[in-house]
Amino acid sequence: MASSSDATASTGPTPVNPESGSDRRGRVRLRRSAVMAVPATAIAAGLMILTAQGALGVQFAISGMPFVVTATELNGTGFEQFGNLDNMAEDSPNAGDTGGQVLVVTSAIKNATLTKLCQSVDLGGTNLVITAGGGSDKVQATDLTTDSTELSGDASFGNIEIGNDASTLDKAGVQGNKGVFSQQADTVHIGNLRQTNYATTAAVFKLPGLKLRFSGTGC
Repeated sequence: MASSSDATASTGPTPVNPESGSDRRGRVRLRRSAVMAVPATAIAAGLMILTAQGALGVQFAISGMPFVVTATELNGTGFEQFGNLDNMAEDSPNAGDTGGQVLVVTSAIKNATLTKLCQSVDLGGTNLVITAGGGSDKVQATDLTTDSTELSGDASFGNIEIGNDASTLDKAGVQGNKGVFSQQADTVHIGNLRQTNYATTAAVFKLPGLKLRFSGTGC
């Protein structure tokens, strides 16, 4: 999903001041180590969460742990993109100096297909990797939204509109806050997609050929 350098942060809740000092750093290390004890199936459920809230965008507190998503090709109809703020749970050990907020670019696609999808999260010393859509059947998503801090790929758009107010978007059924810069298009094609995401939602997410594994390298 193509990035927008003019994305503007919308107004979010008052940031929570993160803890400082060795106590907070120690708690971060302990809690991240505890992640390794969680069964792989539970981690996968958190990564590939399927939610009926896709039409509303992200509606949950993010973990604050970024994950990488790649695909050799993405095709979609009904594309929107605007600046946004994601919020972590109060007193999250991953807040660092962010105040528990992450400035993101929200991309929404009404209907999307992805080829050779790969998703990975660094758990500290190992990566949980999920792949799907590598065969004749592609990954399919409806009301897909992603909140990203980095995006790259070879993109083309059909009937694109740039500079819309995010509250007026109507291509994918998602709206941002009033006064926020945005863009939308009837169609989107991205080759060699790569994203660093903090959240993903979809009303429907079909993952043919799903495989999950731990690996020394991510996507």
